[in-house]
Amino acid sequence: MESYENFPIWIALLSILVAISIYGLGVYILAGFGIWVAVLYLLYCLWLEVEVLRRSCVDCYYYGKVCGLGKGKLVPLFLKKGDPKKFAEREFTWYKMLPDFLVFIFPVLGGIVLLVRGFSWLLVILLTTLIVLSFGGNAVIRGQFACKYCKQREIDCPAAKAFGGKTAGKQTF
Repeated sequence: MESYENFPIWIALLSILVAISIYGLGVYILAGFGIWVAVLYLLYCLWLEVEVLRRSCVDCYYYGKVCGLGKGKLVPLFLKKGDPKKFAEREFTWYKMLPDFLVFIFPVLGGIVLLVRGFSWLLVILLTTLIVLSFGGNAVIRGQFACKYCKQREIDCPAAKAFGGKTAGKQTF
């Protein structure tokens, strides 16, 4: 399977749309506790995105290019290029994935609390959509569009190794 030097823009846009939709649903659900809770959640999501740019994207093959997750062209606007060797050297652990899961967990737990306080079909629909996008949407984007054609995966990717994908690098798990 051939990797992309630059991903088609529609893949990057789809990935960005799913991420923004997840964040937006989380904000809307958590706004049920007040605007400050929603703002704090949004700031958390922004911090998480900056951390991804700072810790991963600067060292990625797609730095300055169109990547499957839509961040490759964005990162040079804020951060200098790192060392591509560092990308492959990173260790992937489930503990390091916890901040990503919290983007989903915070609004789901908040939504459940709000449902206990007072049932709402709108809230059920929002939670269902959040669950589908967080698991199904992300799985499709990464599995069918992004990781499948990623040059970094071919070079070496800790996440690909952790999820059972094939990489050119040595297996460390």
